[in-house]
Amino acid sequence: MPSEILLTQDPQQTLSDFLSKKGYSKVLLIVDENTKQHCLPLFDSQFIDQVNGCVIKSGEEQKTLVTCSDIWQTMTELEMDRKAVVINIGGGVIGDMGGFCAATYKRGIDFIQVPTTLLSQVDASVGGKLGIDFSNFKNHIGVFKEPEAVIISSAFLKTLDKRELRSGFAEVIKHALIADVSAWNKIKGQSLESQNWDEVIPHSVAIKHAITTQDPTEKGLRKVLNFGHTLGHAVESYFLEKGNRILHGEAIAIGMIVETYLAVEKGFLTKAELEEIQNYIISIYGHVHIPSTVLDEIVTLTLHDKKNEQGVVLFSLLEKIGQANYNIPVTPELMKKSLTYYNSLTK
Repeated sequence: MPSEILLTQDPQQTLSDFLSKKGYSKVLLIVDENTKQHCLPLFDSQFIDQVNGCVIKSGEEQKTLVTCSDIWQTMTELEMDRKAVVINIGGGVIGDMGGFCAATYKRGIDFIQVPTTLLSQVDASVGGKLGIDFSNFKNHIGVFKEPEAVIISSAFLKTLDKRELRSGFAEVIKHALIADVSAWNKIKGQSLESQNWDEVIPHSVAIKHAITTQDPTEKGLRKVLNFGHTLGHAVESYFLEKGNRILHGEAIAIGMIVETYLAVEKGFLTKAELEEIQNYIISIYGHVHIPSTVLDEIVTLTLHDKKNEQGVVLFSLLEKIGQANYNIPVTPELMKKSLTYYNSLTK
């Protein structure tokens, strides 16, 4: 059953109202040190004092079974039963991992997502995908389970630095490119600073929610949401493994450029459309140097992509701006060619 998505300017009141209808036996808030400092002050101190808290370290590198073990231990020590609830207040790491822990504790208890980054508001918190990284592979272990509610407030965006805000914007761009050409035309005419988040966020959430509601476990249509992510995740995994992590949205920005190049090579898009997309993305994200000596290594990482079938790497590519298709096979040679093209953009 799809979760209840609640857009609000008063996350405290919205959360309190939702909890009052449920009568949970115990409440566990999961935060990291950043959301504890910057986001919990948006909630009433009396409310915070009435619930249990679990603080984990921030960062993608913490999204592992080791951290999950700590969370499960906390839940066990609190004697949380199947009528308890977990509230995840934070970005995508908190939402993915906290949701995963709730979905597997005692075979599953309720959880509520309160995303505090743009990335988690428009992407990670919607659609019921939960998971953790394993052996440097993104979201390698996970489940599908919808939260009871997703509480989204643009008020949290004031707590973000520009790099984090920019990272989340990549998913906004992606949603427009795969599903709404008019939204893309509007977005590309504005800088990051000029975006109206109270319009952008609901529209982006609506696109993802509509797609995931039709295909909750990614058997078909939902795969279009992976545009930019096959090579994007491989680039992200490479930098994570080398200890030089780039943010998720920065990797997906690269992924959207190289996968738009693939769409041109497959005959879906024109070179003019590629230039339109790449020019706007680079104007926002700049260019990340990828050593030419590691391109084969990055291509090899795509072999672990969850969309693959029988060893064939399958992509979700733009059929035209505003519409995407999926299950498009791409050879390693063509993937390497697309990465080489991306590197050439600085010359």
